[in-house]
Amino acid sequence: MRPMNLSAVGLLAVVLAGCGGGASMRPAAPDGSGWGRGSGPTTASTPSQPSGSWGDAPAPPPPPAASPPAGEARLESTESSGSHWSAPEPAPRDRPGLGTEWGETRESHTHEVSFFRADPDRPFATTALFYNDRQGVEALAAWHGGTPRFHDVTAVDGAITVSLRDAWGDSLDAMHVGDRTYVVGQQGERYSIVISNHTARRFEAVATVDGLDVINGKTGSFANRGYILMPHANLEIDGFRQSDDQVAAFRFSKVRDSYAAQRGEARNVGVIGIAFFAERGDDWDSPELRRRDTASPFPNEGRFAPPPR
Repeated sequence: MRPMNLSAVGLLAVVLAGCGGGASMRPAAPDGSGWGRGSGPTTASTPSQPSGSWGDAPAPPPPPAASPPAGEARLESTESSGSHWSAPEPAPRDRPGLGTEWGETRESHTHEVSFFRADPDRPFATTALFYNDRQGVEALAAWHGGTPRFHDVTAVDGAITVSLRDAWGDSLDAMHVGDRTYVVGQQGERYSIVISNHTARRFEAVATVDGLDVINGKTGSFANRGYILMPHANLEIDGFRQSDDQVAAFRFSKVRDSYAAQRGEARNVGVIGIAFFAERGDDWDSPELRRRDTASPFPNEGRFAPPPR
């Protein structure tokens, strides 16, 4: 069944609830492998979800390795010359820094909810978090002149904050390096993307990791479905979605082991993107919003008397 509107049914996938209602759940403790779119009404009691078009399949699992083990000769067969032995191809050169691999399966329950975008093709805001290991981030900071460390990245004048958190729920260090925000990760460490909505409105967040959509595993696009975040609530995205009830955990890895590299799309490894879409009827750029955002409690706070007009 095809949708009438690209952005009218959503999925609910929440494991971290804010004051908008629902139960709060911290990420599980780390294990031994590292650190730790309308439709009918929703029946969920939790405050955040995904939305978009019908029929988007969950992200496919990573493909198996296609080459033989290093150092092992293989038999090649051709129609013209028959069979012959050949030397193994050299292993690809490792790229430095981190990627995100397809990690272990984790529970993450979802269901569909109604959501119509105000503009299906244009988000009201976007944000990007780049990441690397500490050595890579510090090298960039030394080159560009990085700022002191911080944790949360703001969007829309602080109406939304985004952070990467480890398996214990602690925010990872971030730095402004040039015109980018870099988060410091560690190989093997499990992480999640936490989005906090500080407004009384709900919106849709379409997220990508290493250029791949976190719900269907396809190349990132504004046309993909996203997660719906309820008013005054937090949404935790902790993996590539495999089904309505499970995700493959995000884990920092070598670039060659990343999900994107295994899909043959490693060009955009090292960046996390989120596009925010307003709901139909909401205007995030209205004059009233701007007036309220710039309101001052002391409009005449000058130190000295102003000259007469």
